[in-house]
Amino acid sequence: MRLSVTLDLPTDARAAARLLADPEYVHLKVRASGALEQHVDVTGDADDAFTVTTRRALPTDQIPAHLRSFVGSRIDVRQVEAWEAPAPDGSRVGTVVVEIAGAPVRLSGRTALTPTGTGSTTVMYDGDLRATVPLFASAIEQATAGAIRSALEVEQDVARRWIDDHADGHADGHSQAPQP
Repeated sequence: MRLSVTLDLPTDARAAARLLADPEYVHLKVRASGALEQHVDVTGDADDAFTVTTRRALPTDQIPAHLRSFVGSRIDVRQVEAWEAPAPDGSRVGTVVVEIAGAPVRLSGRTALTPTGTGSTTVMYDGDLRATVPLFASAIEQATAGAIRSALEVEQDVARRWIDDHADGHADGHSQAPQP
């Protein structure tokens, strides 16, 4: 099944790339997705090509009960986003792969970070979601697509809060005393 999700971020493309490559932010968005356990690895540089790999253990409460026997009480999700170096306008493309360990489900596709106006950027995920379970593949794909959409909606909310919290110039996340 085809899965396309677009996130709208209230910041320019270069700042959006810095956000996506910030390990502190990535940990925050993974926690917000309901992760019971997590691991984050960011390689490269937000000003060039970079790769973000996350592993998270999630409860299966978003998967219909009759399909949980295929995945158990939790799912282990590995997500890899490999972003290419930016174009002059800050836009960039990349690839995304989401695999669920122990379940025959995989998402593979493309990503795009695109400036959409002054201080506005979209992050688009577009890919093919495949489940290889006879008879139940469509139901599993639908359930997984819903879980992925929910996780990305949470990510958009976390990103917007992060941007708002860091808009005062305290990009390191620490408050500074006002200057006289």
